[in-house]
Amino acid sequence: MSKKKQQASEDLYGQTAGAIGVLVTVFAVLGGIKDKLGLSWPVTVVLTAGVLVLLGYAAWQARTRILRLLAGAQQPAAAATKTEETSPATAVIGGDQAAAEAAVPHPQMTPALRKAKVIDKDEIIRAHEVSIEPVPPPGRGTFYDFLVPEGKTYQDVEKKLGAVAGMFGVTRLHTKMERIWDNERRTRLLVLDEPPHSRPFASPTRQEIEAFDGVPLGHDVIGRLAGVPTFDKASLLVGGMSQMGKTTLINGLITCLLIAYGDNFDLYLLDGKFCGLTRFEKVAVRYESSDNPAVFEDMVDELNARGDARYAKKREAVRNRKPDPTFRPVFFIVDEAADFFAHDGTNAGKDNAARIAEKARSLVSKCLESGISVVMLTQRPATNAIPVMVRDQFVYRICLYVASEGTAKVALGDTYFETIAPISPPLLNPDIKGQAVLFANGTSTLIRGFNFPDEFIWEVVDGVAARQQHAVEQAPETPLTRAIDLMRNRQVDFLPTSELAPFLGITETDKAKAGRELSALLGVASDKSTKGVRGYRLTDLIAAAASDS
Repeated sequence: MSKKKQQASEDLYGQTAGAIGVLVTVFAVLGGIKDKLGLSWPVTVVLTAGVLVLLGYAAWQARTRILRLLAGAQQPAAAATKTEETSPATAVIGGDQAAAEAAVPHPQMTPALRKAKVIDKDEIIRAHEVSIEPVPPPGRGTFYDFLVPEGKTYQDVEKKLGAVAGMFGVTRLHTKMERIWDNERRTRLLVLDEPPHSRPFASPTRQEIEAFDGVPLGHDVIGRLAGVPTFDKASLLVGGMSQMGKTTLINGLITCLLIAYGDNFDLYLLDGKFCGLTRFEKVAVRYESSDNPAVFEDMVDELNARGDARYAKKREAVRNRKPDPTFRPVFFIVDEAADFFAHDGTNAGKDNAARIAEKARSLVSKCLESGISVVMLTQRPATNAIPVMVRDQFVYRICLYVASEGTAKVALGDTYFETIAPISPPLLNPDIKGQAVLFANGTSTLIRGFNFPDEFIWEVVDGVAARQQHAVEQAPETPLTRAIDLMRNRQVDFLPTSELAPFLGITETDKAKAGRELSALLGVASDKSTKGVRGYRLTDLIAAAASDS
């Protein structure tokens, strides 16, 4: 017999003897219990079985708790082992460090953007993809630069900017988004520490204005210069309630234009407020202080004719296969523009208003190609203040404080509040004069216009006037320069048409015809003296001589 078979026989014998021993012991115990308690055999068996089951359950519960305690003691050691395995030293080998960092959410940005519903509940803003930096002086706030999760873009944050501001405990006006062009997911969010423009910023210097890439219109919320890249092929509509700082803002704009363009542009001013633009009369090709629609129509006619002449030169250049001609920039700035589109309710008044509106629409649209830019201001941005056909032509929009969103739409456009991250003008603080929403190139920026001291404005204006006069002195003799010399020799600022026409060789005896011939010869519109006499002002002739078509 093999050893394996012998071992199996001995095991079977031992197990059988053990089983017999267990049975004998069980019957002995049962018999003892039966005699002790005086029970029948069936009851004794059932009672004993129940007691054994309870004892077994108690033993199982005790074993389970002991195992749980042992597992809890071993868990920190296992976690330490896992941390050690994914430490930077081993991650370089195993490649687990990047995965570990990607799984760490930023403790501030993640819950804020989840609650604002910018990202989903299962998405995170990764901690290692967030940088936080303070705003440099003179601003007060914080910049948050981060990446949104894959599948999202910066626009998802812009669309919910109001809700995001609430998560930071501030208002929409305290926040600003900056477009970063290297990555669609990259977002740069500004959160201010205090309401915007609570502290006025110092007016920019000439050097700062010259260094700006474009034309500055005001300070943004952290004190940087903000404006538009160019007025080439563009126009501007400014709206806002009375006493909100429109004229101060536009005076700042003209001052910046004089610095940015020097004397290399022509300025036409129609001062519907009578004294709002007077500071710049000295350097204007034509300055009018009037609220008469006929004056507005006359200036529009003059500029439309100038635009037509420019288009004729462009067509001629195309026919002759020559380069597109460049023209001297022209700015037509109209204060209180709504007054010039009003009518008295009569049929004749309505016809006049419709005719003026069509001419204005043509002029504003021509600025896109002929270099004539129009800037209109109105303190009545109501639906019918400036005709829609005119309003729709403006590329840039500015709206100061107004009482309702409906009024804001008149200045900013009917679809403004459907754009990304709009700023509501009714939420602006009316006590902060010159604060406004600038809407340009699809982006909204909260600015505050410059409030230059008069001394600074006069210095700029006098410098431009001096350069204009020098240009006139260096120019070859023309009817215009002859008229200027005549007025200077006589030391007069105004000369009637009846005296100037014969001097320039006009022999027409009819005053109206002579006036038209003289205007065509000089290329300058006539004006009226304080006594109502028709003639020409020296400042208008000098400004015209310094310009070209």
